[in-house]
Amino acid sequence: MLDLGRQPRFHRPRNRDLIKDPGALTALLADAGFVAAKEEADQLLARAAGDVELLHALLERRLTGEPLAWIIGRVWFCGVEIRVDPGVYVPRWQSEPLTRRAIERLPATGVAIDLCTGTGAIARTLTTARPSARVVASDIDERAVACAAANGVEVYRGDLFEPLPGTLAGRVDVVVGVVPYVPTPALPLLQRDTFAFESPLAYDGGPQGTDILRRVMIDSPRFLRRGGALLLELGGTQADALRDDLARLGYVDVTVLHDEDGDARGIEATLRSNP
Repeated sequence: MLDLGRQPRFHRPRNRDLIKDPGALTALLADAGFVAAKEEADQLLARAAGDVELLHALLERRLTGEPLAWIIGRVWFCGVEIRVDPGVYVPRWQSEPLTRRAIERLPATGVAIDLCTGTGAIARTLTTARPSARVVASDIDERAVACAAANGVEVYRGDLFEPLPGTLAGRVDVVVGVVPYVPTPALPLLQRDTFAFESPLAYDGGPQGTDILRRVMIDSPRFLRRGGALLLELGGTQADALRDDLARLGYVDVTVLHDEDGDARGIEATLRSNP
C-alpha cells in the first residue's frame, strides 16, 4: 500500500546487490512510502530467486505503484494461493470474511455462483473448502476469465448471470459477489495510483454505488433455491439503503457483516422459503 502523500521515486542502485542486502531493499521500499516494506521485500526476493537483474526490474515496477500481486503473480486469499495476472482485479483481504461466510452457507454437495469473479479467488476458495460442490463464476473481462480459468474455476464470460448455464435456475445455494460498489463521485478519493493500473469498471457502482448491487438482488431469485443465500460486499450506509428492496424482493434474515473496526463490509440475506 502506498502513502498517498508521497510520489515513489527510484534511482536504480546499479552497484548494489540487493539480493545480498535485503535490509537495503526494505529501506528503499519504506523510503518510497510502502507501509509493509519488509513483507514486500521478502516477496520480491522470493520472486527474483537470486537473479539480481530481475530483482531490480521487479523493484522498478513496484515503485511505479503497480500492484505487488501483478509483479509476483500471486496472492494468498483465505490461505489459498491464487494466481494473479496483470490487468486483473487483485482480491483484497477485506473480502475474506464474506468468503468464509459463503463457505458456511454452502452445503458439501451444493451449488454456488461467484459474480464478478476477477481472479476467481472466491470461487477457488469455495471449491477448496467444498470439493464436492459445484462452483461457477462469471466476469465481463476476458483477462479475468482467463486468469480464473487458470486458477481452476468453471468460469463464463459475460455480464453477471447472463452467461451462466440456464440449468442452474432454482438450484443454487449461494450467490456471492464482490461487484462494483464505489459511488461514482467517490472514485477520485481512491488511492491515487489505482486507475493508473486498474480499470474503473471494477469499482464504479453508479451514483450511490448500488446500481450493480441492485441488479444482482433482482436477478438472484431466478437462480437461488428457496432458503438459498445472497452474500454481497458493500460499504458505508449501502446496507441500510438496500434493506427495503431486499424485503420487497422476497429476502429475509438480512444481516450486515462488519469488520473488526465495526465498519459494514457486506450483507447476507436468505431467499424466503415460501413464495
